[in-house]
Amino acid sequence: MSKEVETLKQQGFVGFKKVSELMETRCAVVPAVQGVYVVLRESAGEPVFVEQGTGGAFKERNPNSPISTLKASWMEDTEIVYIGMTRDTLKRRLSAYMRFGQGEPVGHWGGRFIWQLKDSRELVVCWKHTPAGDAAEEETAMIQAFKQAHAGQRPFANLRK
Repeated sequence: MSKEVETLKQQGFVGFKKVSELMETRCAVVPAVQGVYVVLRESAGEPVFVEQGTGGAFKERNPNSPISTLKASWMEDTEIVYIGMTRDTLKRRLSAYMRFGQGEPVGHWGGRFIWQLKDSRELVVCWKHTPAGDAAEEETAMIQAFKQAHAGQRPFANLRK
């Protein structure tokens, strides 16, 4: 178990399910509570980016970015590739994210870079319940802590904050 996974578990994160499993089960194991979630790439190998990812074209917008942009955003020294949150329920938000990753035109524009990773279905997702109203604050705090630990850089697929 990596130090990052160990830390997430200590912070109360649970799940640690592959994207492929969440897609196949329609996020059956994900609770219907508000919270934050983290997407991890546990493979130590060099990432392979694809020009046409599996993300859906929401409102006819192309979700793909140039490979040069993806390479410039990639970080070698972390498994964390995305930190997200929901004011709705984790089950609904992650279900939407998985459907977006299967090409459906779903409104989950954040984190879209992961769908251009060739091994996106091997990524791992974990989540943590947060008290009502705290999810956005928790996400912001997590991204800020990440940036402090990584020379000011955000996680690979976090395009804001």
